Amino acid sequence: MHRPMEGVRVLEVAQFTFVPAAGAVLADWGADVIKIEHAERGDAQRGLVRLLGLDVRSRNTSFFPIMEGPNRGKRSVGLALENPSARRVLEELVRTSDVFLTNFLPGARAKLRIDVEDIRAINPDIIYVRGTGFGSRGEEADKGGYDSTAFWARGGSAAGVTPPDSDTMMRMPAGAYGDSIGGMTIAGGIAAALYSRQATGEPSVVDVSLIGVGAWATQFSVNLALMAGGPLPEIKQPRHGSPTNPLIGAYRTADGRWLEMAMLQPGLYWPEFCTVVGREDLISDERFAGVEKIMQNAPAAAGLVAEIIEQRTYAEWVELFEGMQGQWAAVQNSWEVGQDPALRANGLIAPVIDADGKRRELVANPVQFDETPPELRRAPQFAEHTDEVLRQLGLSDEELIALKLDGAIT
Repeated sequence: MHRPMEGVRVLEVAQFTFVPAAGAVLADWGADVIKIEHAERGDAQRGLVRLLGLDVRSRNTSFFPIMEGPNRGKRSVGLALENPSARRVLEELVRTSDVFLTNFLPGARAKLRIDVEDIRAINPDIIYVRGTGFGSRGEEADKGGYDSTAFWARGGSAAGVTPPDSDTMMRMPAGAYGDSIGGMTIAGGIAAALYSRQATGEPSVVDVSLIGVGAWATQFSVNLALMAGGPLPEIKQPRHGSPTNPLIGAYRTADGRWLEMAMLQPGLYWPEFCTVVGREDLISDERFAGVEKIMQNAPAAAGLVAEIIEQRTYAEWVELFEGMQGQWAAVQNSWEVGQDPALRANGLIAPVIDADGKRRELVANPVQFDETPPELRRAPQFAEHTDEVLRQLGLSDEELIALKLDGAIT
């Protein structure tokens, strides 16, 4: 299997999901990603047991999806960066790395001497990568952020999906939603920086912020607002369909599930739809004879579509719509996404063997090379590879024991 990042070493000093997710993608692509975790506490995400009202770890197993997703394929080294004795180890790791990846805040980076100038003093050719909440410049450069705040709230998504008359703000549809998107973005930036260094000989400083990723995701609306010179007007969408197209939008089935339609050419797809649902009489209905009349009478047509969809269950419609040319999709829950035939046919739900030797499955990153799914490797246990990595740096067993006794390494 072609692994385009083989031979690249990434040194990751980060925790939670946003930046570590980038390391996981690079590991999927073949990079040797060494994850530095605090010698005693480890990645703070290891301590999470409940998130968004859900239990995120199971008893009697080492498999921990909240860590597996953003950390699979890495090697973990327990290193107390604040301990002077650990400095030698850090510097050796920096010297042998191509990329330094971090989401530590400026104050912590300065205190630990891992800022750009500190790392470049050790390895002038290293690519330095910062993942931040609100960017590396400006008054909020030292402000921490999570995807719920910087990506979802500040980046425009929350306002975009919350109805004007809602009593509550709509939440992100999944944990680490913006973090995962942002991690993929960072991985792409690192790939570009590696190419640039190869072409020019000059290393880059790469910056990706959650608020920047959030604004990119909502750019359609933001760009329109910028052109308009103010907030966009609140458009009250009809209950069914769109104002001019009955074959756009979500429709509820008999058992309370949803189907999403996106047939942007109603004149083209209306006859097929009517035939599939057994209402050929609507094809010749004068109100819907041609695209112009369909658009003029879209509310009436949408009401009929809603009545039709409410007559059958979700499973019945999914089976009936199979092979239909008009664009539609089943609105799937998380379990159904994991079983999705398109994802499985393309290897995007991938197997991984956990630390207990049990076969598990994870969502693979969406980028493939040469039509080949990635081979996932499990996330490391805390500090699992400390001795292995340090021995590769040339440290003797006696030196490892001394560092452990000093509290510098796990």
